Amino acid sequence: MVLNELKKLIETKLNTLGYDLVEFNFGNDTLSIVVDKESEIDMNMIVEVTNELNAYLDEINPFEKPYTLDLSSLGAEKPLKVERLSAYVGKYVNVHLINPIKGENIYEGDLKEVSDDKIIITYRIKTRSIDLEILKSNIYKIRLAIKF
Repeated sequence: MVLNELKKLIETKLNTLGYDLVEFNFGNDTLSIVVDKESEIDMNMIVEVTNELNAYLDEINPFEKPYTLDLSSLGAEKPLKVERLSAYVGKYVNVHLINPIKGENIYEGDLKEVSDDKIIITYRIKTRSIDLEILKSNIYKIRLAIKF
């Protein structure tokens, strides 16, 4: 089976399961797949998707030789798309800015609000919580972060 065909079949299967295909690669007898979805992905979900995909791959039998399926997610600090930020309100995020605000290019805090052209995060300095308004056009990149 041609890899482009297999990629499309897997992408369709993942979409029916509620996941997006982020990466697809076959090399050294390993089929590597990275998935994502708007909600958080835990290990149980990875196991469920792996089992579903294994059964599907057994059904379509894409390779003539043995191979290993390596399925993973983008992880706890996955990058976010600015146009999909409203799904992450209340989550702890790390924001890299194009132009500094208050002399800083990087902020971490809770995503408090998302509108058409801006976001508001609440970050902490010692014991104070501060709301910061950031224009979406000033976001270089944004990802989920782990709060310590």
